[in-house]
Parts: sequence; structure tokens; C-alpha cells
Amino acid sequence: MGWDSRPSGRRNMTRILLYTTQFCGFCLAAKRLLATKGFDFEEINVGFDPERHAEMTARSGGGYTVPQIFIQGRHVGGYDELAALERAGELDAWLAREPESLAPEMPEA
Repeated sequence: MGWDSRPSGRRNMTRILLYTTQFCGFCLAAKRLLATKGFDFEEINVGFDPERHAEMTARSGGGYTVPQIFIQGRHVGGYDELAALERAGELDAWLAREPESLAPEMPEA
């Protein structure tokens, strides 16, 4: 089953950005979790793009592993942090929150 970030008429008001690579199990798990919650996301593959990888590292405060996940401009972290939010019952609140006014703009794909 393929995962992509094309709009599908689901909850498109929440802006979710994932920096990923092609063969990353944690990236797939993050995409699957967001998809099961009904959210679309933008995905940037940094596997063969050093500029995008550098962008990801800078935006995440030094995070160089994938996935790096941003919700409404706020850095979540990787899959472990996303899953921890879900287990704690806090992910829905993150997804419903308004974008933070001081959050960096997400790059256009």
C-alpha cells in the first residue's frame, strides 16, 4: 500500500510536514498513524537531496534522523515522539491547535 501526501478530501486544514526517506520503517509508521487518524500530510524525501536534508536538520534544531515531523509549524520530533503523543492522548490536541505565530514557515514543496 503506497502512502502519499496528495489531498484526498480528508482533514486538510491541519498542516503536517514529514521529512522522510524512501526505505524508512519509522517514516512508514508515522505516515500510517497520521493516515489512520484521517490527516493528510506533506512529505519531503531527503534521501538523495542534501539541501533538503540540511533544511530538515536546521528546522529541527539538529535532528538528522528521519522522520522529522512538524504539525502546524511546531516540531514534534520523530516517530517515537509522535507515537508517545498518541499514547498519552495528546496527539489530537496537537492536530487541532492553531499554528503558532512564531513557528517557522513550512517550505513549499
